[in-house]
Amino acid sequence: MNRDKSNALYDKAKNYIPGGVNSPVRAFGSVDKAPIFVDRADGAYIYDIDGNKYLDYISSWGPLIFGHNDPEMIETFKSSLEKGITYGVPSYIEVDMAQEIVKAYPACEMVRMVNSGTEATMSAIRTARGYTRKDKLIKFEGCYHGHSDCLLVKSGSGTLTFNAPTSLGVPEDVIKDTIVCTFNDIESVKSAINQNKDQIAAIIIEGVPGNMGVVPPCPDFLKQLRKLTKDEGILLILDEVITGFRIAYGGVSEVYGIEPDMVCFGKIIGGGLPVGAYGGKREIMQVVSPLGGVYQAGTLSGNPLAMHMGLKTLQRLRENPSIYSELEAKAIKLEQGFKKNLSDLGLNYTITRVKSMISFFFAEGEIANYQDVQKSDTDKYGEFFRFMLNKGILLPPAQFEGLFVNTAITDEELEYTIICHKEALKAIHNI
Repeated sequence: MNRDKSNALYDKAKNYIPGGVNSPVRAFGSVDKAPIFVDRADGAYIYDIDGNKYLDYISSWGPLIFGHNDPEMIETFKSSLEKGITYGVPSYIEVDMAQEIVKAYPACEMVRMVNSGTEATMSAIRTARGYTRKDKLIKFEGCYHGHSDCLLVKSGSGTLTFNAPTSLGVPEDVIKDTIVCTFNDIESVKSAINQNKDQIAAIIIEGVPGNMGVVPPCPDFLKQLRKLTKDEGILLILDEVITGFRIAYGGVSEVYGIEPDMVCFGKIIGGGLPVGAYGGKREIMQVVSPLGGVYQAGTLSGNPLAMHMGLKTLQRLRENPSIYSELEAKAIKLEQGFKKNLSDLGLNYTITRVKSMISFFFAEGEIANYQDVQKSDTDKYGEFFRFMLNKGILLPPAQFEGLFVNTAITDEELEYTIICHKEALKAIHNI
């Protein structure tokens, strides 16, 4: 494929934007490739400025559950736009959207809209600290909760990709109250609690981590964590920015049968527009200004474009629950196809899947935590990525990100992906 225009635009972009991109993983640096620059997108495909067509498994990192340029979503956007872009005062659609989330999540008796997943987790933690009047926080190694200072400690996503799990520019004083435990290891949590008795405000967790690849929780781990937090009087914050309304309408809470104290949302609830939200029990959320003393605000929070798009997305998912079984069936088809390819070629790499979220690791053995993930051969993944890109398949440009299927991807396109997967494995292993 010829990508001369993308390469030239990347060179130009680097003069004006740090690294030429507005989010690090988009630079394709970990796969040793210059990024493609998109001209347009439609259905299951995106098209770069050189005219190349790619089957897209990024789906804008999760929000586009119906694929690109979905007619119903485009009509919703146009209809909202005709009513005005943003108001700066409350609108009815904010109330409708909040009500939809509250009905879907029993843990959320009240919800506050923000503009990103980072804002959601940052605000939830501030709220938890304000409610409990305690400062310390537990997170899990390899889990990514956005780029607020107190959470950029042994995190995932781009920080893992670029081997900078704890960012420069984060003062020691800011992270001194952040305690890091091992995902899927309840004993590490018990130990941390015992060493910081009566000082911990909250534990924040991705119930299904999606930012160190997809890492399934071990049986009962989340239920054990929920019981432990209740027993110790610690708030449990469930980060469902990725999983919320994707793996099920009620996300991790529904799939694993747990009810946290607070939940964070993003991605799908904006229908493709910038959005975030955090919610929880009424007693907790009432400490948020203007009701209480925890301050949080945002010029574009609850903006009507994102609320209309998000509400339309959630309504479609609620009214058509078969969408979830269809998405999972697509992920299962990929999983089974990938595993057969590995078996046929005598390779032992690991495939993980939770519902419609799927990852393949260039590593052998169980993937249960950050240490397991780090065994991955990122160079091999880079070779694999480049081969697939040249076959017209766009995968996440990082080993440590999962694939996102959407309703626009057909069985024929899944079959093509599986065929190319096998060809790629043969090519990079000289089989």
